[in-house]
Amino acid sequence: MSSTIPFLTEGQLRFFLICNRVIQWLSSVVVLGITSYFINTGPRGLTIVYVEVIAAVSVVAFLPSFVSPFMATPAKDFVLFIDVIFSYLWLAAFIFSAVDYNQHNCHANAPPGVSCSKKWANEAFVFLTFIFTFFALFIEAWSLWLARRDNTHSSSLHEKSFRSASEPNSAVHATQAPAEEPMATPAQVV
Repeated sequence: MSSTIPFLTEGQLRFFLICNRVIQWLSSVVVLGITSYFINTGPRGLTIVYVEVIAAVSVVAFLPSFVSPFMATPAKDFVLFIDVIFSYLWLAAFIFSAVDYNQHNCHANAPPGVSCSKKWANEAFVFLTFIFTFFALFIEAWSLWLARRDNTHSSSLHEKSFRSASEPNSAVHATQAPAEEPMATPAQVV
């Protein structure tokens, strides 16, 4: 796979994608831990349950994304689909957390009695998970586009060489340009 940016190689693109995936997965694990602490501590509201479910499913759903930089196109399609879905789910989780913990009295919102710093830490890691899922969406789409572009380019070259080799009365190799046919002048036609 060649890159459209001359200074970014395939290996560097894989490195950025893997680093992004590690931060994305670790952030969702931290959100899962903090939110589980909130559920264990006291009464839970809808936001806490929503964030807990999204974090638990994300921890499992993000695992195939670790191998996507090294896999073929169908795996990249699946991972891209996961990124699209979870980017919206994490955006909603961030909005819910921000409204709960920043709009009014932080101590009164679920779970009551937990310090605001823990709630803000949870909100920060929810945002980190969202933003790195969003970044992964674009990096994965770019990687997929480059892979498909290279496959299309190499198959069109193969098609041209196959077509020229299969034509009858053609002794021209695929790498050589065909000789121009002589054209008759009007005086020669008559």
